[in-house]
Amino acid sequence: MGFRLGAHMGARLGGWLVIGVAGTAIAADGLPPLRVDPALIGAPNPVKPAKPASVAVEQPAVKPAAAPAEAVPADQATYIVADAITGQTDVETIATGKVVLRKADGIVNADRLVYRQAEDATEATGDVRLRREEDTIAGPHLFLKNTDKQGYFEQPEYSIKRLPPPKKKPGQVQLPTPVAREPITGSGAASWLDFEGDGLYRFKQATYSTCEPGRRDWYVQADEMALDYNTETGTATGSKVYFKDTPILYWPWMTFPLNNKRKSGLLAPTFGSSSTSGLELTLPWYWNIAENMDATIAPRVMTKRGIQLNTEFRYLAPSFKGQTRLEYLPNDQLKSANRYAYAVLHDHTLAPGLTGNLNLNGVSDDQYFDDLSSKVHMVSQANLLRQGSVTYGAGWWNAAALVQSLQTLQDPKAPIGRPYYRVPQLTASAVRPDLPGGLSFAFSGEYVWFDHPTLVTGQRLALYPQFSLPIQTAAFYATPKFGLHSTRYNLQDQAIGVPDRQTRNVPIFSIDSGLVFERDVNWLSRSLVQTLEPRLYYLNVPSRQQSEIPVFDSALMDFNFAQIFGENRYGGNDRIGDANQLTSALVSRLVDPESGGELMRGAVGQRFYFRDQAVTLPGEAPRTSRRTDFLAAFSGRIAPGVHVDTGWQYDPNFNRTERFNAGGRYQPEPGKVLNASYRYTRDQFRQVDLSGQWPIAGGWHGVGRYNYSILERRLVEGVAGLEYDGGCWVARVVLHRLATTADKSSTSFFVQLELNGLARIGSNPLDMLKRNVVGYGVISQPTADPVFGDH
Repeated sequence: MGFRLGAHMGARLGGWLVIGVAGTAIAADGLPPLRVDPALIGAPNPVKPAKPASVAVEQPAVKPAAAPAEAVPADQATYIVADAITGQTDVETIATGKVVLRKADGIVNADRLVYRQAEDATEATGDVRLRREEDTIAGPHLFLKNTDKQGYFEQPEYSIKRLPPPKKKPGQVQLPTPVAREPITGSGAASWLDFEGDGLYRFKQATYSTCEPGRRDWYVQADEMALDYNTETGTATGSKVYFKDTPILYWPWMTFPLNNKRKSGLLAPTFGSSSTSGLELTLPWYWNIAENMDATIAPRVMTKRGIQLNTEFRYLAPSFKGQTRLEYLPNDQLKSANRYAYAVLHDHTLAPGLTGNLNLNGVSDDQYFDDLSSKVHMVSQANLLRQGSVTYGAGWWNAAALVQSLQTLQDPKAPIGRPYYRVPQLTASAVRPDLPGGLSFAFSGEYVWFDHPTLVTGQRLALYPQFSLPIQTAAFYATPKFGLHSTRYNLQDQAIGVPDRQTRNVPIFSIDSGLVFERDVNWLSRSLVQTLEPRLYYLNVPSRQQSEIPVFDSALMDFNFAQIFGENRYGGNDRIGDANQLTSALVSRLVDPESGGELMRGAVGQRFYFRDQAVTLPGEAPRTSRRTDFLAAFSGRIAPGVHVDTGWQYDPNFNRTERFNAGGRYQPEPGKVLNASYRYTRDQFRQVDLSGQWPIAGGWHGVGRYNYSILERRLVEGVAGLEYDGGCWVARVVLHRLATTADKSSTSFFVQLELNGLARIGSNPLDMLKRNVVGYGVISQPTADPVFGDH
């Protein structure tokens, strides 16, 4: 920060330049006294001459004998407040006692200040404090040439704030930056600070920490640190990170951004251990190629397997974006084989309304994720998608073309069938709700060529035009609908005697109707609206012979509240289920009349049949009963911070429960959450799932999950961890166990030290904790992103 004495600062009195004095204002040679500017000294009212006060001059209080000085812009003027100010014209000005030098871009406080006009230099001693916006530097001695912005500060102690990243300029394309919520304050000290020009600072023997002064649980110490605000970068040499006065990391040389933007360089290392790979150490390097392009290269050392290279490349442009991840492990020491994985994702806007997508995934072997990943969504994958598509949307209609194959990962103890490839699939759909007479028209069409190495292959063309007539009032609605589902097959490799060409035409008629009743209620001293919504849905689909049609993509859909109001009990187009049935349901909701938000919802429903089932899938037993299972569900917030969600499927024919799910969450505030759920499916599934995060005492927090299969008598997934909030740092120790196959489990151990505003050191369990504990909140959430955090 540079300072220049403005021409409006004072008047010549008896050969001396007097800026201001403490006590009664001075008058000389019959001239009027100097005028005090109350705003500069923080006074609410004009200063009374009877009371001593510091004096600041805002305008020329007297006219000097010489010609008036040239006016200085307000943003270049300098104001001084002090107990005593003396000096010699055009040579120097000396201010002592509670000195305040104020300029548009900063303030200097000192016990004594000397301004040398010829050098345009300021020298301050005593309790010196330099303030610029919200940054402060304090020390015993400051010398600064204001024009050149050069000088020094002895034994400075500083406090700075890192600001959020600047807003993107109009038309600018850049990768998303982690959002900084509020600036984070860092402070430290140095033996010496050199001002080396405008925006250039060099610290010697400097320290930095985001901890409060007097409680330096962690700090960075550097032999030398240079800050260049022109290029918005900083460099440091001989840097050490101390935690509890113990050195834990050493950087011989490093660079870092001063504006919270991304910057190329090494990121904080991560380390951990797992039962499948042993001790692990990852050293990521971040390459900021451009504002819209970056890459991360992360060697991963595993004591049991060797060195794996992980890479990620991202890019973004006005019309496209994408991400590529590659992993390669040469000569896995446990498998004696090269192992790899890849994932390529690309989205492209080719023209207005026309988009393209590419999604390619693959691994070297079936056990890759079991051995080398601790993420359950990766471990549980059975089919890896390889797909390219083009989509066109034109308002009321759209069309798409797709080519799709899959890599199927097999568990030898639980093998699965390989799905069909679609080479290609063409689809089209249209909706016109504005036809004359209130009619609505909808259409869906599909052409697919199904390919498989061992099963029947062929082409399928399906067309489904529909007409409906919605009738609706404030309390009643009814929608009759009629459609014709037409399908053509051209097949290869059919069994002997089964025709290769097949046709199926199925008319479909339905009518959906309902009523809505409302009343005002009071719940927990809150005025709400309760609804009562009965609904009837009738569906009629005649039976057609379909047993000779192969099953390419059809399966029996899950029975729930969404499916009982659907036209087809099967997914896909290979089976169109016959129907002569009526579905009845009753829904009641509690609604906030002001916001329209739904607080609670309860529903019951059941379907009734008027004839036996004729159409089935291979191996499916036809239904003969005249009614389905009874469905009931309830969800919502029953009290402040308390949420529940339950579902029940009851078979009245055999008087037994087919499925039952019940879950609840108590979350009075962020960082405090308890979850409990029970899931049951007769003869298939029975699990208890408990999870939570809760403060224990003295900054300690517990976090965990227990997901146990009662039928299999094994732990599906478990988490046990402790977190400690040290104010400016957080420590986490987490144990994670995951069932990877029918008889194998993987155990991982995470240890992380998070230094707020600097780095996360160790293995990062945050993604795993957020996935396992619904409502998990990061304790001591940093107000800005770490300098060496996850980019």
